[in-house]
Amino acid sequence: MMRRLTTVGAGALFLLAATAATSSQAADDWSVTVSPYIWASSLDGKAELAGLRTHIDVPFSDAMENLDLAALAEVEIMRGRWGLYLDGQYVKSSQEQELLAQQLGLGITKVNAMAGVFYRIYDSPQGGDMVTGEPRRFVVEPMVGVRWTKLKADVDVLGFSTSKKADWTEPFVGVRSSLDLNDRWNLSGQADVGGFDIDDKRSVNAQAFIGYRTHLLSRPAMLRAGYRVLYQSYEMDDFTGQTFRWDVTQQGPVLGLSMGF
Repeated sequence: MMRRLTTVGAGALFLLAATAATSSQAADDWSVTVSPYIWASSLDGKAELAGLRTHIDVPFSDAMENLDLAALAEVEIMRGRWGLYLDGQYVKSSQEQELLAQQLGLGITKVNAMAGVFYRIYDSPQGGDMVTGEPRRFVVEPMVGVRWTKLKADVDVLGFSTSKKADWTEPFVGVRSSLDLNDRWNLSGQADVGGFDIDDKRSVNAQAFIGYRTHLLSRPAMLRAGYRVLYQSYEMDDFTGQTFRWDVTQQGPVLGLSMGF
């Protein structure tokens, strides 16, 4: 598994490095920014499946060992003060725990897709230019969108195996901001809340990054490193009357690069 993860990670980093750059187009031009990234996240929380309750605990220290496959990327489209972004994640992990002196196997496949619209409500020049030639800025952008989650959980315990799939969609509102500290360094952050307890759905998403602007393959580029937290809670009854419950926090460091068109 570690060899496969190393290959996947190396391939992702190569893709990031080969395609990273930031856009430098005029304010009224269309711009597209593609940002593949790696999220070394842990999982912690509770799940209930077919009457079986289990504690999900995949710590960051074991994340790479328990991770089977991950693919993550964000695409941002902007013109003037308006913008649209799409964020997709596919994560497959597995773990083993002890339950009543027996081994419990838990496999989780999780797909998240976010689509949001934002508006640059505040744009303050900070003086001077970045290495990309654009002026330094401090910007604030409220956003609204939807988050779709598809989840598959497989449990194997005491000779009993079961599987459950669920998917749900929830609205969210939030804000994001970015500050150019100097010609190279940048701070950015984003936070949103969703679900609002509609149909037993709740979520909180927050992330913060420090970015470094440089040039790669003769094009402007920005490397970003930061931390992300995503909490989701969802509950439903299946056709047998049994409860499916997902109350889990996913968090960990993030590393990525951006490419602009």
